[in-house]
Order: sequence, then structure tokens, then C-alpha cells
Amino acid sequence: MHLKTYLNNKLSNPVILVLFTCLLALDTQAAWDDQPKLGHQLTAVRKPVTAPMFTLEDMDEEPHSLKDLRGKVVLLNFWATWCPPCRREMPSMERLYQKLKGDDFTVIAVNQMEDADHVFAYIGQLEVDPSFTILFDKDSKVSSSFRVNGLPTTYLIDKQGNIRYRAIGGREFDHPEVEKQVRQLMQE
Repeated sequence: MHLKTYLNNKLSNPVILVLFTCLLALDTQAAWDDQPKLGHQLTAVRKPVTAPMFTLEDMDEEPHSLKDLRGKVVLLNFWATWCPPCRREMPSMERLYQKLKGDDFTVIAVNQMEDADHVFAYIGQLEVDPSFTILFDKDSKVSSSFRVNGLPTTYLIDKQGNIRYRAIGGREFDHPEVEKQVRQLMQE
């Protein structure tokens, strides 16, 4: 008997198929759990610089402008669904957003070169849908203007529109140290 025929016969058994699928899921979860912890440090920018202005569309093709967010502290995150640290940090951004959202703070996640349908499908896989704004940088012009060289990259922008902190790589954004930095900017 050929291996292909043998596997087809064995995997056609529903019990074997379910067990095989569960083993794959456990292995995937174990690999996910074995990843190093995300950091929480945001690097202060020595000399704050004005954040480049941009207007991008959300999933509903509604335009959003960074200029319109003056007066708020903005956590601006550049990400993609294929990026493992981006995927891992998304829930912590949502927790921080839920804790601090309001007149003085918001989160903007700028997706890189993926279409809205793909991102929508990814969001459906999360335990909690992000309620912060997701925008689309389809040609990476905005990420280029921010000099993003790797994903994820995050900027913390003060109420005057100046970049005050940055982080390259995944972070736990709901860590008390990050929350403290955000709250300090909110009080300025």
C-alpha cells in the first residue's frame, strides 16, 4: 500500500482526524507560549520632533488625519498581520486603550500594505476585537515618512503633535511603566 493511500484511509476516520487536528493545535499553542516575553520599555526621543502629518482610510474607507488628533496623546503603531510580535502586542494595546481612552488619549494602528478584508479576517480570530482605529498605509508612504524600518514600530506622540517616545519590536503596552509614560504626557 502506498503511503498516500494509507494516510487518506487513516485520516478519513473522523476520530483520527480530530485527534490529529488537536495535536497540531497543541503544538502551535506550545510554540506560541514558548516565545520570549514582550518588552515594555519605550525609548525617549532626545529631541522631540513634530510627527509627520498624514491622512489614511479605515476599514470603512473613512479618512482619518493625525492633525485632527492634536490635543490628544496618540499611541501610533505600525503593524501587519503576518508579523508575530505585532499579533502578540495587539491585545495589550486594546487593554491600554480601554483603560485610558477618552478626550486625552487614543490608539491608532496603521496596517502595512494589506487589504481591509484580510485584516478584518485576522481581527475575527482575536479574543477581543480591537476598538481603536485601524488605518491602512497601502503604499507605505506614511511608514516611510516616519522612517519605519521594521515591524512593529510604535511612536508615542504628545498633545502638541511631537514624537516623544518610540519602540521597535513588540511591547506589552498595558505594562504599568508604559501607562505611567502615557499618563505623564496626558497631564502636560
